Amino acid sequence: MKILHLDTNHELLINQLNGLGFINHEDYTSSKTAIEDKIKDYQGFVIRSRFTIDKQFLDAATNLKFIGRVGAGLENIDCDYALKKGITLISAPEGNRNAVGEHALGMLLSLFNKLNRADQEVRAGKWLREDNRGIELDGKTVGIIGYGHMGKAFSKKLRGFDVEVLCYDIKEGVEDKNAQQVSLREFQENVDIVSLHTPQTPLTMNMVNKDFISAFKKPFWLINTARGKSVVTKDLVSALKAGQVLGAGLDVLEYEKASFENLFKSGSGSPSEGEMPEAFQELINSQNVILSPHVAGWTVESKEKLAQTIVDKIKAKFC
Repeated sequence: MKILHLDTNHELLINQLNGLGFINHEDYTSSKTAIEDKIKDYQGFVIRSRFTIDKQFLDAATNLKFIGRVGAGLENIDCDYALKKGITLISAPEGNRNAVGEHALGMLLSLFNKLNRADQEVRAGKWLREDNRGIELDGKTVGIIGYGHMGKAFSKKLRGFDVEVLCYDIKEGVEDKNAQQVSLREFQENVDIVSLHTPQTPLTMNMVNKDFISAFKKPFWLINTARGKSVVTKDLVSALKAGQVLGAGLDVLEYEKASFENLFKSGSGSPSEGEMPEAFQELINSQNVILSPHVAGWTVESKEKLAQTIVDKIKAKFC
């Protein structure tokens, strides 16, 4: 079986697949059209988020048996059409769930203790102790939306704190010893913190908007390590100004390209002149906002674990 690798990953991925008898080819630079011209020669391919796998691409892949996505989400793949063609879809949420859980907790604690602002002030020669008085996580109610691999990993990290953890999910019966599953109404009436751990679907696109935020009984803190397009930035900025949202930790942004490799359209990842939306300008100037470049699941350890998970699943299915 021949496998085409379209993104660079941990070296163990190709090394172990070679050891299992697969023929591995790499192409990290060709255009999507060029890949379409030769994908018929392969029974599998492995990708991160380099480009969208649509109907046209899948029709060109006439001998394809599987797609391996080195990551958790599959939104860049036309999953329904792939499954209709009998193609096995392999993802690896197990590989970076711990990293995401730790990143979400780190963002929350940084917000509560104003660490980013305090660091910048001390570097500027300011010693403002009272201005940087923090708050404690103990006694708070943490709400998790999306209680799958990532949500469960975050709730596990919270076990060392004296907190109540509630979860909301469209699937029933997902609660465990670390979180109580409740209705959306009960969720919005009780939580102090909202952490998003949902995939990108039609249901989650623009989910956190003005109406959603207004439905909460009390002001809350928002953490998003899931998908940027789940949050309407201009509505979040308005809520931050109004005090409906007390602060936000955002690892993902509405403006990311589908590949997650760049912000806006510029190849460098930096917005060009006139490209930066007003809402984003306000967001980056907010002292109660922490931002990171879609790296919650992007650790040294997760790079290896993601690759190993893909190998293990290919081995289980095709060896």
